[in-house]
Amino acid sequence: MSEPLLTEHDDRWIMNLRGQDVTRISIDHRLTLLLDSDARIALGCPFELSQGSKRTAESVVLDPGRQNVAAALGLFGATVVSAVAFKTGSMRLVFDNGCHLNCRAHPDYEAWEVLGPEGWRIVSGPGGGLAVWPGHAGGRKAEH
Repeated sequence: MSEPLLTEHDDRWIMNLRGQDVTRISIDHRLTLLLDSDARIALGCPFELSQGSKRTAESVVLDPGRQNVAAALGLFGATVVSAVAFKTGSMRLVFDNGCHLNCRAHPDYEAWEVLGPEGWRIVSGPGGGLAVWPGHAGGRKAEH
């Protein structure tokens, strides 16, 4: 039996992207990471990128709207270890190279979205919260 595509908890959704490699990075008004399952992670608002343990890591704020994302190029070839969408609208991704990507909700814009394998989708709504489409398994949009 395979793992579920999305797993809901009281305060978060676990996105089943574990083991997926970043195979392409594109930059326009957003930074988009394409994974080998054809999943996409698109960041349209500033986000933090750090490397190492949470206690000792220094983070840098990257802004896709200004194409200030050079530090994110180190994610190319990295493998997703953990992908969590918090119901507050924040997202945390952890990669096997020690990088941690954190993106908070934006008060006015959709800060990020993840389009997963088999059609599921999660979007961070303006002002916080998530819109979740479970894909082929569910079909209907759920607001959280």
